[in-house]
Amino acid sequence: MPKLFGFAQLDFAGVLPLADGRYLQRGEEEQVLVTRTLGSPLQPHRRRRRAKGVDPEPAAAPLPLARVTAIRAFAPFADEAEAQRWLEQATEAEETADEIVADAVVLLNRALHAQWVASAEPHSAELSPERAVAVRIGFGAGEEVADGRFSEAREVDVWATGASRRRRREEGMQPQERVAAVLGGRERFDVCETLLLRARADLDAGRRREAALQLRIGLEALLAELGDSKGTEGHAEDLATLGENRGEAGEAANAALAGELPPERLAQVEELLALCERVLRRRRVLRG
Repeated sequence: MPKLFGFAQLDFAGVLPLADGRYLQRGEEEQVLVTRTLGSPLQPHRRRRRAKGVDPEPAAAPLPLARVTAIRAFAPFADEAEAQRWLEQATEAEETADEIVADAVVLLNRALHAQWVASAEPHSAELSPERAVAVRIGFGAGEEVADGRFSEAREVDVWATGASRRRRREEGMQPQERVAAVLGGRERFDVCETLLLRARADLDAGRRREAALQLRIGLEALLAELGDSKGTEGHAEDLATLGENRGEAGEAANAALAGELPPERLAQVEELLALCERVLRRRRVLRG
């Protein structure tokens, strides 16, 4: 009997910059990423076409579908009964389903990041489960799941689980009002906000060295831009703590230049970044 493997599968509208194929991730947890484009992708024209008129309300053009399957090769099942139990447990608990899907997206974004760096593409954007039009968790035989097929799968609603928590957090920060204010010229983002977002993206994607380097300059920018801001007692205390520990961010960045971060330096990066994010969230609330 062929080995059975669990997987998470996501469908995204459009075409990924990653070529269709199978990508093996080696390490402690070996995984296989399978990418496949369903439907005919839009073919670029060799010559620029002459502009032509369109209807006032043009119909939406059909888009291909990018299907991504993250196969958990590190944990094959002993038999179909074990696979069935895993699928039941994986989809019964929301947190477990969220974790399995999140691991798949981390693998996908790691491959996309490698594609962008290898092709020297500066304009990149990572994907999230909420961008998918469909998300499934299931199991199947090796060659079966490697071809995007499966023995059994269940569709999971990421919008009702992890996404709802993220959506509540976004609503608390009132992003729509800030977008309108920035586009209307009434507000400008601080440099530290962009730098610290990059640090968070790197840390969440497992790019620890990059996160440490981004944190150092992001923290310095935060202290320069927000150091004199007024707020609650807790706000002032957090800023003071960041000022006192800015040396740790520098030491972590220096360690990152030399190689992989040791556990104690990684812990410093995680703690300082979380504190920076708390300062920014509190300031947004204070601004109303």
